[in-house]
Amino acid sequence: MRSVTYSMGMSLDGYIVGPDGRFDWTVPDEEVFRFWIDDIRQVGVHLMGRRLYETMLYWETADQDPSLDDSGHEWAALWNPLPKVVFSTTLSEVQGNARLVSGGLVEEIERLRAEPGEGEIAIGGATLAAEAAASDLIDEYRVMVHPVLVGGGIPFFPQHERRVDLDLVETRTFGSKVVYLRYRVAR
Repeated sequence: MRSVTYSMGMSLDGYIVGPDGRFDWTVPDEEVFRFWIDDIRQVGVHLMGRRLYETMLYWETADQDPSLDDSGHEWAALWNPLPKVVFSTTLSEVQGNARLVSGGLVEEIERLRAEPGEGEIAIGGATLAAEAAASDLIDEYRVMVHPVLVGGGIPFFPQHERRVDLDLVETRTFGSKVVYLRYRVAR
């Protein structure tokens, strides 16, 4: 069965977006970006909400940006053909290799797990991750902890009254003092 993973950048105090709506502190340096490039190679389908989808739209045409470096071209070459499922009640259409779904995250994950396919089912975005976590569908939490305190905003971890035991699988500290933590849900 395909694993469901949730990974994003997070401030040390637990937020993916600060109270001002900014997340510029998550912009990766070359070393961290190389890590994300290697990580996306293991993904078979990426699930995201409207906000993350709109943020990632840049990559649909990034290869036309004359300032894009080799790593950016490599990311775009991996990201663009990757199947994406966008959950939104406000969008009427999506671009690229994406399809729009207006509900049913649990059903969508169960359907994707039942289909033959390679690669992980990756979730990006705290709202979707919270729904998947509440239904005990996340197999791994992967967090890139940035050395900053933002004081509030959108939390990485879903806020629900349920204990989830985790097993540490991997850690890595980058030159920029960003720390990667990978935990598998103990079942």
